[in-house]
Amino acid sequence: MSRQARLPFRAIVRAQIAMFRRLLRPALLLWLTGTAAATDLAIEGTRFTLDGQPTFLFGISYYGALGAPQAFIERDLDDIERLGINWIRVWATWAAFDNDVTAVDEEGKPREPYFSRLAWLVAECDRRGIVVDVTVTRGNGVVGQPRIRSLTAHRRAVETMVSALKPHRNWYLDLGNERNIRDPRFVGFDELKELREAARRIDPKRPVTASHAGDIPPEDLECYVVTVGVDFISPHRPRNAQSPQQTEERSREYLAEMRKLDHVVPLDYQEPFRRGFTQGWEPGVEDYVTDARAALAGGAAGWCLHNGDQRDRPGQEPRRSFDLREKRLFDQLDEVERQALERLSRLFAGNGE
Repeated sequence: MSRQARLPFRAIVRAQIAMFRRLLRPALLLWLTGTAAATDLAIEGTRFTLDGQPTFLFGISYYGALGAPQAFIERDLDDIERLGINWIRVWATWAAFDNDVTAVDEEGKPREPYFSRLAWLVAECDRRGIVVDVTVTRGNGVVGQPRIRSLTAHRRAVETMVSALKPHRNWYLDLGNERNIRDPRFVGFDELKELREAARRIDPKRPVTASHAGDIPPEDLECYVVTVGVDFISPHRPRNAQSPQQTEERSREYLAEMRKLDHVVPLDYQEPFRRGFTQGWEPGVEDYVTDARAALAGGAAGWCLHNGDQRDRPGQEPRRSFDLREKRLFDQLDEVERQALERLSRLFAGNGE
């Protein structure tokens, strides 16, 4: 007698329903969002491509998007399009300021309503021609208590998102934000390799990275591009006043080091310096423009205007992308950030900067 025959009838029915739901989820989410893939993100050499055309990714942090009202998101996306921004960074595991909007639960399974919000956001950005960075982290308590606490849960979270969002080609996955830091967010290279392989089994063409806090040393660079097999590297460069003047040279060094390894992939500046973070230094308009121009000149493939909470002020306000419940992002950016974005818009469009 087979194992299935020995199971109670109700257990068999429940198992079949669960299997049906797993198979149906990608199609159901596609039906709910009302759109098929429209924007195709891919990689060609050291460049990203959108719909087959080499494209520099000009991004902005949008971490707490899953907690924002839909009307806020739509208005922010209108401003994002107006400025020529073609990439946003969203966290699938965000719980800052006692507001847990994590899209997966402790086992890595969908957590509603936030998983459906993530699916809607990816679809809406797909329709608008915007790339979405979907970032996962095991957390360190700074942005709320971590939900993903084991490799098993982490792998399931990766599988859950890659499976459900597979119809859309406008997003990539960051397997672990600043995974090199030795606290609960740490993800070893052996684990990263397993997570990378899990994503590849489901969606071989999905771009995948794993971000690194600080400049990447040569021995770690080899692990990222050879051992793990990330599709591009994402170093979070030091956040100090000297950083903008160092970016071009450091970019050229990364590309040269990868050529020596015979594994050259794009370089994406996913999380540079920001306002409200570094004690004793608030970056100005020229710092942003200098850093972005240096990234372009050095051969990078993407650069993001990072933003977050103001750590030295009451309530850490404005919180910018870290908390979008009461104000949308563009209503929280300060004058320096607004001016920087206008100039960066011209820079990346090639119009006079």
